[in-house]
Amino acid sequence: MAILDCAIIGGGPAGLTAGLYTTRGGLANVVMFEKGMPGGQITNSSEIENYPGVTGDISGMDLMMPWPEQCKKFGLVHEMIAITKVTKDGDLFTIHKENGDTSQAHSVIIGTGSSPRRAGFDGEKEFIGKGISTCATCDGFFYKGKEVVVIGGGDTALEEALYLAKICSKVYLVHRRDKFRSAPNTVKRVQETQNIEIILNSKPKEVYGDNMGVTGIKIIDNNDIIRDIKVPGVFTFVGNDVNNQTLIQDDGSFLCDVDEAGSVVVDLSMKTSVDGLYAVGDMRIQSPKQVVSAAGDGAVAALQAIHYVDKKLN
Repeated sequence: MAILDCAIIGGGPAGLTAGLYTTRGGLANVVMFEKGMPGGQITNSSEIENYPGVTGDISGMDLMMPWPEQCKKFGLVHEMIAITKVTKDGDLFTIHKENGDTSQAHSVIIGTGSSPRRAGFDGEKEFIGKGISTCATCDGFFYKGKEVVVIGGGDTALEEALYLAKICSKVYLVHRRDKFRSAPNTVKRVQETQNIEIILNSKPKEVYGDNMGVTGIKIIDNNDIIRDIKVPGVFTFVGNDVNNQTLIQDDGSFLCDVDEAGSVVVDLSMKTSVDGLYAVGDMRIQSPKQVVSAAGDGAVAALQAIHYVDKKLN
C-alpha cells in the first residue's frame, strides 16, 4: 500500500478543512479517517448564527453538509473506520485501525476533538441541543432577554455565566459545593454582577420540557429541598474530556507533549513536539472551541504539512 502524504484523524470542521487545504495545495495521497459521518459536534446544534457569511436559520447539520463534498472534489478520501493508535517509527507514522489493518503516512493532522462531560441529571440526554447547551458563545444569543441556568463551579462556568449575564435578563449559577473552584477575581466579578443569582450546595435533579425544548429545571440542595426554576435554557460546564486516546502508546505515554488536562501542546503553526504531527481544533491547548477557529486550525496545519512533506520528499 502506498504511503500517505498526509493522514487526517477526525472529520470535524478542523479535519475537513485540513483535508481541503492539503489536497487543493498539492498533496496527492490524503486520507481522512472518521468512523462516523463527517461534521463533528456542531452537527448536534439546532441553530447556527455566528459562522461568518452564513445568514438566516441554519442547523449545524446543514452548515456542515457541503464540506465533505467540497473536500472530495479536490481528491480527499474518507475512510470510515476508527483509529485506535498513531505511532511513529523512524520518519514514518503508522495509523492503527480498529480492524487490525495499518497505513503509513509522512505526516499526520489529528483533530479528534473533546467531549463535554455530562452532569448526569434526568432529561440531560433528551434535551441536549434542545435547550441544554455546553457553549454560551454558541447558543447564548438565543436566550437574549430571558432567564437561564448555568451549572458548574470552575473557571469556565463562571466566565460563561458572566458572558450570559450580558445577554440574559437573569442567570442562576448552580454549584454543588459551598465555594467555587475559580480564580478569586472571577468569583468576585460574579458576586458583584446583579443579575447573577448564586445557588450553592445544590445540583440539578431534572430538566424538563416539551417538544419545543426545555421549559424548566429542578434543583435539589444538600437538605433534599427541591427548587423548580422555569427557564428555557440550561448551560452545563462540568469539564471536557480530550479525545486523545489515539496518541497513547503501548507504554502508556503520549506520542507528543500534552498538558495536565490532556490537551495537545502546539505552537501557533499547530506543530506538536513531534515533527510532522499537527493537532487542531478542540483537542489542542487554548482552543476557543468554535467552528470558525477549528477551520482556521485545519488550514494552518495543512499548509505546514504541505511544506513538511515537500521538504521531506524533494
